[in-house]
Amino acid sequence: MTATILLIRHAAHVELGRILSGRRRDVALSRDGLEQAEIVADLIAVQPIAAVYASPRERAYYTARAIAERYEQKVRIEDRLDEIDFGDWTGRAFAELEDDPAWRDWNAARGTARPPGGESMAEAADRAMGAIGGIAAAHAGETVAAVSHCDIIRGVIARCLGLPLDHLLRFDVDPASVSRIVVGDWGARVTSVNERLYQ
Repeated sequence: MTATILLIRHAAHVELGRILSGRRRDVALSRDGLEQAEIVADLIAVQPIAAVYASPRERAYYTARAIAERYEQKVRIEDRLDEIDFGDWTGRAFAELEDDPAWRDWNAARGTARPPGGESMAEAADRAMGAIGGIAAAHAGETVAAVSHCDIIRGVIARCLGLPLDHLLRFDVDPASVSRIVVGDWGARVTSVNERLYQ
């Protein structure tokens, strides 16, 4: 069994760079994000895609829908691809969080820190890997798109590479970027990270 998974970060949304949206509902794609989603959908549509999965967040769903429409498919919601549960930090401005010592700890020690009232990076990465394993098993020999969130994709890549979670911020996963992994009974291999298909 071998499957290729295109890990796609959702396109830019209206709170990007200002608010830690987390699991808030109804965070819509911005005008730029809508354009990014269409560009990514156009550019990956040159290859066969067996299925399109997405986190339940609106910003992920609408990015995935732009892709799925190219293949006349419906988006399959996978709850384990959801954003990290940021607990008490959800909906707070990044400028406000910068003064919080727990926020600084979170960004310095993702392997051990935990958002107040939320889940750890390890818990988030493990559930996402469970989703990826299930998707790969269901689509042996096929290529699948999975639309998720920046740190979830970072966590999956880190798990595939054996990279400590404390080092997650050493690589970028931009909005509407594609990172490719190949998953099989033998494990997983990362073939690309943070491909930006738009300018």
